[in-house]
Amino acid sequence: MNEYELKAYDEVQAWRTKIMKRSGMVNRLAKKAQNKINGIIPEKAHQIITQSIKQMVKATLVGSNITMKKVISTGTSLYDRDELTKEKLSTYRKTATVEGAGTGAGGIFLGLADFPLLLSIKMKFLFEAASIYGFDTKEYEERLFILHIFQLAFSSDDKQRETLFIIENWEEQKAKLIDMDWRVFQQEYRDYIDFVKMLQLVPGIGAVVGAYANYNLLDHLGETAMNVYRLRILSEPPKDY
Repeated sequence: MNEYELKAYDEVQAWRTKIMKRSGMVNRLAKKAQNKINGIIPEKAHQIITQSIKQMVKATLVGSNITMKKVISTGTSLYDRDELTKEKLSTYRKTATVEGAGTGAGGIFLGLADFPLLLSIKMKFLFEAASIYGFDTKEYEERLFILHIFQLAFSSDDKQRETLFIIENWEEQKAKLIDMDWRVFQQEYRDYIDFVKMLQLVPGIGAVVGAYANYNLLDHLGETAMNVYRLRILSEPPKDY
């Protein structure tokens, strides 16, 4: 490893430690409350929501893959890949912020429209990141990997640790994976963003909350994606750049 890769490796380890650390009491109590609410929701409603999010995500995956740019060559340094990812994240973060402010200012109906729009922005960013780090999203396993990055970013403690294990052992684990557990995928995502997105529907503060929330959600996803791909690259044998 060169000097930058050693620095990046240390940053990845610090990020990994943060992921493995148990969240605070407030977050744990919130998760328990959300689990109780999910238990009250009728099974038919869960099935409808799961199918809706599954189809929404799959449609976004297909659309993102169609518009995706060429995979960046293996001769590009990790530093250059990181810098380009930061540039792309800045662009997508601004888009998400404007979109959140706009839908948040529009009341309940536009606020509800924020969900699929934000989901699309997040997925497009992940496709960009995959290409920047040299992974071909035309391959099914790479699209599945993207979904695991998404799940790692927007899940509870236990699911994060489970997902991180799969990511860290991807070459071994991917053979066991056929598809996502969509019920878990949608429930974890909804629980993660539920409270702040409800605030976005409140008249008067929706625009501010929407902009702030979307900025931070994209920022969090960017940090997760960058460190996951760094982890994947740095776990491979050193390359001569």
